[in-house]
Amino acid sequence: MRVAIIGGGVIGLTTAAALVKKGHQVELFEQRDAVAMETSFANGGQLSYRYVSPLADAGVPLQALRWMMKKDAPLRFQPRMSPDQWRWCLRFLLACRRGVNRSNGAHLLRLALHSQSVLRDWREGDGLDGFAWRANGKLVIYRDGASLKKAAAGLPPDSPQQLLDSRQCIAAEPALASLASQLQGGIFSPGDEVGDCYLFCQQLLLRLQEDANFRLHTGQAVNKLRLERGQIRALCLPDGEVAVDHLVVAAGIGSAALLRPLGLKLPLYPLKGYSLTLPVTDHATVPQTNVTDYDRKIVYARLDDQLRVAAMVDIGDWNTDLDASRLASLRQQAQACFPHAGNYQTAKAWAGLRPATPEGTPLLGRSGIKNLWLNTGHGSLGFTLACGSADILASLINSESTAISLEGLELLSRA
Repeated sequence: MRVAIIGGGVIGLTTAAALVKKGHQVELFEQRDAVAMETSFANGGQLSYRYVSPLADAGVPLQALRWMMKKDAPLRFQPRMSPDQWRWCLRFLLACRRGVNRSNGAHLLRLALHSQSVLRDWREGDGLDGFAWRANGKLVIYRDGASLKKAAAGLPPDSPQQLLDSRQCIAAEPALASLASQLQGGIFSPGDEVGDCYLFCQQLLLRLQEDANFRLHTGQAVNKLRLERGQIRALCLPDGEVAVDHLVVAAGIGSAALLRPLGLKLPLYPLKGYSLTLPVTDHATVPQTNVTDYDRKIVYARLDDQLRVAAMVDIGDWNTDLDASRLASLRQQAQACFPHAGNYQTAKAWAGLRPATPEGTPLLGRSGIKNLWLNTGHGSLGFTLACGSADILASLINSESTAISLEGLELLSRA
């Protein structure tokens, strides 16, 4: 079948790879002149399979109010005269309950573990490499005892995750030694991984371009979709139309505007985030594991000879301009943790818009229009969930049973 995909980030590229593996003819449309230039370009780099708790949780609204008084707060809210923003925020508040958080976290965990399995098959079975992948584990550190206690209480009895005290945190990650007096403890996930999302996308693209069933269209913005008799018949481009049998929308935050004229209201809103990519000059002083500073909401991932530092959520900012004050704060906090890692003044800065649902779970699968499929809304877990989401979508389009349940992940179940 002819399957069109809109969006050339990690979600669109993995979807293309999964469909080509099943023998379909795939055409990928990306509005930029190259793939993976937006949200996939310089994300956190962590493949966080076990630590997938949604942002919406009990206590978050009160904490957000406290953060509003701090200029360097991990979360910043910019109110706008926008019904879409307030509808999203209302649903977010309704999801800020412990039971809802655990339910949505279970949906994410199911998808994440499947995604890990699919990526393993691609790496070991297909020889996919060249993207700074390592199985190095993830350590979430806590400076606040109450936060640690709450996180420990949420660990499933059969979880491989390990609760560590401050001394054990330092033993697991010696680069944290300078923070010993500030740490209450941590949770270590031994199965988590790391990789460079941009390089991963480039490696996927090289594989795809070797297959006659794949075609890439860059610099091609889809203006609208032609819907006739309950099906998508064609994509409308500036220079004509492209007929399709199936269409997958993986356009990140742009998915909502594209589908709104069809009567589909996707509960998506951008969570702007920032990162620094620091050339490492002293490998002994940077973490070898993935580290997440829970209380400051900063993640650290070593990508070969670079340290990726990513953080912050800005709600209400629709552009990717580099906010000097946010980046200065991130640079200062990272340097306080790992002061000898490198020259932070030369670190490359990035900002991107992470497409998020209020509940934190992606929109995956059927849209309500017969041949229109969704793969969007992964928030900060796009790289983590990409391979599993792609595999599920390819199975659905191929009229096959999916490897995991889609409970809590489909748009139709949220209506």
